[in-house]
Amino acid sequence: MRPTTPSADLLTAAQRGLVEAAIAETAGERYARAHLSALRSAAAVLAARAQPAKGRSRLRSVWSLLATIAPELGEWADFFAASAAKRAAAEAGLPVVTQREADDLMRDAEIFHDQVCSLLHIDRQQALPATG
Repeated sequence: MRPTTPSADLLTAAQRGLVEAAIAETAGERYARAHLSALRSAAAVLAARAQPAKGRSRLRSVWSLLATIAPELGEWADFFAASAAKRAAAEAGLPVVTQREADDLMRDAEIFHDQVCSLLHIDRQQALPATG
């Protein structure tokens, strides 16, 4: 059994989310699961790089923090932040996304996941969910 880190665990969860998105029955489910997968990939970067805040700090979104902590992922952070409201609507069951939009977001989440794995020097194969 290989040792795990919080970042590796989050990337495994992100990879699992991509698998769930691929088999989702509706465009809304696919979109929401792909977006949540990207959120977990972003959280992996934060787990690896962020320092605990001293004292009280205002609440910030993962996407805002990601752009600050990993500026090289700033465009991704902006992209996924802009799609967060649509994800929330899709999770609520509203017909806000087309199959094409869901497929595009899933593809983007996969690319983002791969870039995060590379950035954190975690082999994507290590991030694959266990089967069984």
